[in-house]
Amino acid sequence: MKRVGNTLRDYQEDMRRRVLDAWEHGKSVLVQMPTGTGKTIVIASLVNEQLKIGNGKPSCLVWIIAHRRELVEQIEDTVAKFGIGKHDGKIKVRSIQWLSLHWDDVNNEKPVLIVIDEAHHALAETYKELWLRYPEAKKLGMTATPCRLNRKGFTELFDVLITSDSIADFIKQGWLSPFDCVSIRSDSEDQKLINGLEKRGADGDFQVKEMDAVLNKKPSIERLYESVRRYAGGKKGIVYAISISHARNIAAYYNDKGVNAVAIDSKTPAKLRKQMVEDFRLGKIQVLVNVDVFSEGFDCPDVEFVQLARPTLSLAKYLQQVGRGLRKTAGKETCMLIDNVGLYRLFGLPTADRDWQAMFEGRLAGKGRTHANERTTACMSVSSVGTETVDESGQLETIMTHGRLMECLRSGSHLPGNKASQAEALKPYKDRQSGLWGLRQGQTITVKAQYRTVFDVKGNLAVVRFDDNRTGIVEGSGNIRMELGRYRNMRFMPDDIIAVTDNAGYASYIDLKTSKPYDVKPEVLKFGKIEMLRVGMLYYSRTRHVYKSPLGMNGFDLVPRGFYLRIYTNLSDNRKFRHIDGGDAFLHRDCVCVLADDEDDYYWFCGELADRSIVVADEKGNYYHAMESGKKEHIAREHPKSQDEDFDVVMPRLKAEAWARAAKMREDYRREQERKRRERLAGMQNAVPFQSGAKWGLKLGGKTIVPPIYRNIRPPVGVYCAVETSPRQWGVIMLDGRKVLEAKYTDVEINIDGTARLTVFPGKTKTVKLET
Repeated sequence: MKRVGNTLRDYQEDMRRRVLDAWEHGKSVLVQMPTGTGKTIVIASLVNEQLKIGNGKPSCLVWIIAHRRELVEQIEDTVAKFGIGKHDGKIKVRSIQWLSLHWDDVNNEKPVLIVIDEAHHALAETYKELWLRYPEAKKLGMTATPCRLNRKGFTELFDVLITSDSIADFIKQGWLSPFDCVSIRSDSEDQKLINGLEKRGADGDFQVKEMDAVLNKKPSIERLYESVRRYAGGKKGIVYAISISHARNIAAYYNDKGVNAVAIDSKTPAKLRKQMVEDFRLGKIQVLVNVDVFSEGFDCPDVEFVQLARPTLSLAKYLQQVGRGLRKTAGKETCMLIDNVGLYRLFGLPTADRDWQAMFEGRLAGKGRTHANERTTACMSVSSVGTETVDESGQLETIMTHGRLMECLRSGSHLPGNKASQAEALKPYKDRQSGLWGLRQGQTITVKAQYRTVFDVKGNLAVVRFDDNRTGIVEGSGNIRMELGRYRNMRFMPDDIIAVTDNAGYASYIDLKTSKPYDVKPEVLKFGKIEMLRVGMLYYSRTRHVYKSPLGMNGFDLVPRGFYLRIYTNLSDNRKFRHIDGGDAFLHRDCVCVLADDEDDYYWFCGELADRSIVVADEKGNYYHAMESGKKEHIAREHPKSQDEDFDVVMPRLKAEAWARAAKMREDYRREQERKRRERLAGMQNAVPFQSGAKWGLKLGGKTIVPPIYRNIRPPVGVYCAVETSPRQWGVIMLDGRKVLEAKYTDVEINIDGTARLTVFPGKTKTVKLET
């Protein structure tokens, strides 16, 4: 790994490029990068790129939104390194709290790009206002943890998630610090207390009041100190506490034992907090005990230990906290993670594989499961027998040492606890007598020991070496999914790619979906259900019959169309096939396509029908009609054996049917939209006028439904509202903002029967029926 020029590391440059590519297909992108890998640097680079595109025009304005006021200054300092100052007017760095109170002050600003730092908070209502007010602006969200406790996804706000390498990869490449990890035993006193926590807060996490009552006691705090003394004596570190009282009690006890510790929380004055942090950086303070202050944005690379003293069910909180200790700095060999609340058993090691896409889509909650503790502990211990040691207190056990961590990462061997904790996850085990490996789920053996090596496990699949030294992929039941060659090492990567190293040390990659090998690491491009691979300058389909692009193609030639992906090839190979007549028929002649529900083949594109269904052809000259429902029907042959297979005979009928379906679809859509609109309007009749500055709008339950753009607005009558745009210029709108009557009357009186009495000028009125 290296830096690109003097500014970006190569993985940061890669992320910058991927974001720019993603903006070609959608306006709103969420980026996942682990804590400590330079998310703010990537933000600054993309902001700089946007300003270059705008050529310094005053209209090219960028907003950067931070979750907390404390993060604003940090972001300003980072982007300043790119020559972007907070006073030059091109970029505005603000906290969401400030912005939510000053919408009127920024009415004249029209940002072309809005960046949301720590974007896992973006589901809050204060952030959604950004999307409502600035729908045309590009959006960029940055977070280490795109997940929520409540399993609510991010797809309503962001079009796509772009993920970086994993924490394990960054440690292996030298960008993050290796770590040692100790955790309380499953039968320890503190684990028993935590297992008894029953109450939950509004966010779904453990209730703070109950945690404080159970753990904010002298015996537990004594055990916290003993853990630091034993594993991090004399080192500089951060402690995460439950409450303000808990933090202050910990700091007081540590000071009594000769450890220079201070407590920092939301009530600490900002000036004093800044001084404490600076003293910590300079080594004048040894330990910072905090309550949710340094979970995000805190940048002090020489943190030598992190102590977890606050139970949590939140994966985001866990990774944000341990991530504070994984930043690299000169002279720092490792970071000690002291887990006094058993989070390892809920979430695995920080290096565990995470399905961020599932969490982004809301298919998986970023939440630990307390009922799985005991079974998970047993499952994890299977692959770490002989590696864990227990301290003399009997309370803590060593989960991982930095030496063993690096050995596992370099060799690609199985890393205990490197999968996010699941009660019945597939695991390898070693038979001590034969020296062979098998597979098990929980305590149930699913494959008896028969493999020379189990390289890696992912989901229900394992990469193994058979008895004859060949390698392959097997299912949890032992069924062989794919046989491969003789390799020295193999490991699963995201998106069904396997990284392999041959006996000569040469690295390559295999696509599990197609069995096709690649010399260069493929980048997976996702278009809904359809996936393509970009390998160097070429593009490949992930169908069993693989499409390979010609040289010279780029991302603009891949056009997603919902249930299929159209690919402009710039070749004439498919001109031997028939095409549907149409205005853009010429463009079809150089296109292939991949269907969403077809993993077998790609097709030559013959055209689109009125209902958006398409006609395609395979290499053998068979023509198919494909629809959005996933249905694909054979309709004709290039060399028909009967009239029923003749393209010229079939197409007139198919076109007529498509026109009829399209007309019905349009009418159904119109009726459905009108029905939904009427339902929305019926639910808005309790709306009330509100004033913002000198303008008036409508609110319903605290939510703006008509923005404040009118000089005056009267209470609704039914689903209508009278509005004044300028003095004595009245008109009528519906409650969803749709204009019914132009504002050109000196007065308007709306009646409950749906009519309106209009004063054309004083003394002349007329009554009209409002639209229904």
